[in-house]
Amino acid sequence: MTRLLTATGAALLAFAALPAMAIEPFTATYQANYMGMRAQANMNLAQEGGNRWKYGLQVAGAGARLEQTTTFEANGEQWRPVSSSDSQRGESGLAAMLMKNRELNTTYDWNAGEARFAGDVRDGQGGPVKLQTGDLDGMLMNLVLVRDVQAGKSPLRYRLVEDGRAKRQLFERQGTEQVTVGGRSMEATKVVRTDGRREIIAWIVDDMPVPARLLQRRDGKDHIDMRLQSVN
Repeated sequence: MTRLLTATGAALLAFAALPAMAIEPFTATYQANYMGMRAQANMNLAQEGGNRWKYGLQVAGAGARLEQTTTFEANGEQWRPVSSSDSQRGESGLAAMLMKNRELNTTYDWNAGEARFAGDVRDGQGGPVKLQTGDLDGMLMNLVLVRDVQAGKSPLRYRLVEDGRAKRQLFERQGTEQVTVGGRSMEATKVVRTDGRREIIAWIVDDMPVPARLLQRRDGKDHIDMRLQSVN
């Protein structure tokens, strides 16, 4: 899940001349299924002071715990990461036997124009990676993707800097589908990114700051599936 939204995920974003979505704090709860294990997930966005924000995801259940956070600066439509952390742990039961504990921390130094990586970093991927305007990390990409879809941006093309490298990301719109949030059926825009054996699918509802559903697949199989229950 660690590349979830790093996406997660994503990744999820760039900066064009579009109407800016106002940034406001929120807390969102999800029902998650991670590698066949049921779990609860929380996403939250909080202001750190000035133009700096902290965005986090925590997934816990069946003895597994996954956490992702990013601190970023928002200057108008330009949102850029300052630091991020990504960890997964098997704390008990089957998860403790099957999951490999992992932690990765990234620093984005915009004055020096480079990103560096520490923790469980693959050989040769500690950085530095040269930064470009518009670069994102996986978590921040989630916020930007929602913003860009709601603003009607096309193409949904981004540059993700994480795991010791920079990767181009392209999400494609695939029409609309109905999703259920808190017992209510809503129309969502479906966007998909395919990268080799990995696929990320997000369902985005107008006026919601987070995806109504986020699905990551590997080798054609569901890896993590998160469905929004509430947001406030």
